[in-house]
Amino acid sequence: MSFNFGQETKKTARVRNLFMAALVLGSAFGMVAQASAQRVTPPVTPDLITPPDGNTAFLLGRGVGTQGYVCLPTAPGAPTASWTVNNARPEATLFTNIFKQPVEIITHFLSPDTNPNEFAPNPVPFGNATWQSSLDSSKVWAQTVHAIPAGSDPSCPNSDAISCLLLQSIGTEAGPAGGKFMTRTSFIQRLNTKGGSAPATGCLVAGDVGKQALVPYSADYYFFEAAE
Repeated sequence: MSFNFGQETKKTARVRNLFMAALVLGSAFGMVAQASAQRVTPPVTPDLITPPDGNTAFLLGRGVGTQGYVCLPTAPGAPTASWTVNNARPEATLFTNIFKQPVEIITHFLSPDTNPNEFAPNPVPFGNATWQSSLDSSKVWAQTVHAIPAGSDPSCPNSDAISCLLLQSIGTEAGPAGGKFMTRTSFIQRLNTKGGSAPATGCLVAGDVGKQALVPYSADYYFFEAAE
């Protein structure tokens, strides 16, 4: 019987690499969980976008990404067009600092709400704002409750940016292995927005219909949970 030392060495290296990757992922999850257990203090915000009493911030994610817009007619058959300002498509990554280094913790995008709660609209829209944990794949879907214009408050200081928002959870889902990091979310605040507004040009007449724009933006996302 022959023994292929090279193959055995490669197999051992693969197992070791997988073990180390799992260890790093587990350590990262533990550090993020520990960080979230520490006090998160959101800025003072107008009552309109402040979560109700009994909700406490447990996580801050600093988001970087794009807001996507599509040029559509202002009405069926209309000669004019406008960007989908009220239905922008977010694609962003949220980070937190661990040992002074940014670590990805959440991805933000649109997806169908497959597990709506009692606050979800009926019928549920096809695409809903989604935040998914990068660590255990748990999700929360949320819809806007109230908004304030950018530049109107110290918590939303940058004019010409997308609005600052209070969003309420309309559904959550555990990860495939049972992780529930995001399922505790009751409300989300989007604050300190920069950029992301729809372009001022490029979508005015019917001939512009179908154009798309991806506008860079950043924002601070505060995640709240209800007291038990």
